[in-house]
Amino acid sequence: MRVISGKYKGKQLEGFNIDGTRPTMDRIKESLFASIQNYVKDAVVLDLFAGSGSLGIEALSNGSKSCYFVDHNKICINVLNKNLKGIEDSIVLKKDYLEALEYFKDNNIKFDLILLDPPYDLCLNNNIIKKIYEYELLNIGGIIVSEAEKENVETDLYEMIKDKKVSSKCIRVFKRIN
Repeated sequence: MRVISGKYKGKQLEGFNIDGTRPTMDRIKESLFASIQNYVKDAVVLDLFAGSGSLGIEALSNGSKSCYFVDHNKICINVLNKNLKGIEDSIVLKKDYLEALEYFKDNNIKFDLILLDPPYDLCLNNNIIKKIYEYELLNIGGIIVSEAEKENVETDLYEMIKDKKVSSKCIRVFKRIN
């Protein structure tokens, strides 16, 4: 696993082997970032279910202003902290995703880009998108990138601007219009 493009291009990233988790493959990450490149520069990013941090690090490598990495697993946090060595503007929170969303709401932290890649078998994306809307965590013009396999991620809360199938994964991008 490596950083695909930008400032940290080629940086090797550590992974881990935890049941129910999987890293985003390089070709999927490359396709994803090519499709959202206009939303990455100067963005405040949330990498929810960060795992190794691969997606958030890619965003920082491509000019994001800062990235909040959230995971509750101690192994993931240890790997994430190793992968973030030498990378600026990163904030790591060891929290459950619901606790993290409440933390952001309570501290009036809003995002331009939210990366959702929870364990597929939990089918959490739809509920998380509802919480993001309820807590007003996405700035106007901001996007949510949802990666899922079994879950049909749909919402009428935001406009879907991309719907892409890559291998067995479905990547949908939602935009806040107002």
